[in-house]
Amino acid sequence: MKQIEGGVTAAKGFEAAAATAGIKYQGRADMALVYTKTPAVCAGTFTTNVVKAAPVLWDKEIVAKGDLVHAVVLNSGIANACTGEEGKRLNVAMAAAVADQLQVEKEEVLTASTGVIGMQLPLEPLQKGAALLKEELSGSRAAAAAAAKAIMTTDTVPKEAAVSFDVDGVMVTVGGMSKGSGMIHPNMATMLSVTTTDAAISKEDLQELVSEAVSDSFNMISVDRDTSTNDTYLVLANGESGVMVKKGTKAYEDFRAALFYVSTELAKKMAADGEGATKLLEVKVTGCETEEKAKILSKSVITSNLVKTAVYGSDANWGRILCALGYSGAEFDPEAIDLTLEAGDSSLVLVKDGVATDYREETATELLSKEKVTVICDMKEGNCAATAWGCDLTYDYVKINGDYRS
Repeated sequence: MKQIEGGVTAAKGFEAAAATAGIKYQGRADMALVYTKTPAVCAGTFTTNVVKAAPVLWDKEIVAKGDLVHAVVLNSGIANACTGEEGKRLNVAMAAAVADQLQVEKEEVLTASTGVIGMQLPLEPLQKGAALLKEELSGSRAAAAAAAKAIMTTDTVPKEAAVSFDVDGVMVTVGGMSKGSGMIHPNMATMLSVTTTDAAISKEDLQELVSEAVSDSFNMISVDRDTSTNDTYLVLANGESGVMVKKGTKAYEDFRAALFYVSTELAKKMAADGEGATKLLEVKVTGCETEEKAKILSKSVITSNLVKTAVYGSDANWGRILCALGYSGAEFDPEAIDLTLEAGDSSLVLVKDGVATDYREETATELLSKEKVTVICDMKEGNCAATAWGCDLTYDYVKINGDYRS
């Protein structure tokens, strides 16, 4: 597997576009389109929130039916959540406007929205944006980057990742984009994410892999313990490489690794770009009896506001980490735990067998001042492990969310 520069247009046959439609923002791109002329198999996962936005309901139905699709249209600024029947009608109108431009059926167009909850989408900008998107469609690297930027809300950077691998001399590519900065919490984070691949794969196998990938990537990040109404992760496979990925083959395992890599990279970029964040916090829990237990423990640490504020202040307050492990609901021996801090090429053991070592606070502060901080919690009870990602909690998070609607 080779990491490559790219996003949703990296895979053969996929095009993308961005448009300034004026949905809510003025003077910036706020609609994006991902398109394949060759119809694609589609799989997806969605928010676990009982309150689901209109585009989520639309996509869930299409994905469940297993029909082939041609496109995904996304808008930023307005979430089209808690908007009733009118919101559902406008979501269909967005799909239909794009379908008319592409000369496909509206049921072959998936939708995604992000932004303020409770506002209705304005119809005229949607129709204007659909036409602009058709004009701008391109398979270029620049088009992928523009689409990734258009779906940003409070994100500070666009998020993309792509890899390729060889199958009997034929290159297969997986590329994706995502957005997410606030309302990020495990069991689907607040995110819109579209991944494309030119591999050929059955709907059933793709859905199984997508669900597995989410479990180890997007479900392992947190910024603020809030699960959104709009979380959408879609993967489209158009088969244009000519390579059929089947269970029991090396190609299947290579595809699985590629999909997992792209989803994990996008998830980590979302965690690092948490609203107001200055650092990426990575928590590795090792030595567990089961992987599920390791996931529970690692998530408990990254969602702790006290841990997150300590990381922001570069304060090695390791007691907060032990506390977060302790209220996770998982049983363990607190007198067996080792806690190690890693940053850059340096590491520092803070706790050995549940008791503080004679580490230097100055050294710990120096490590915690880095842009990426890793905490390793060795539970010493088994061979299973899990990794979760989050960020520090800063004053700016409150500022951003204190006036988000304005």
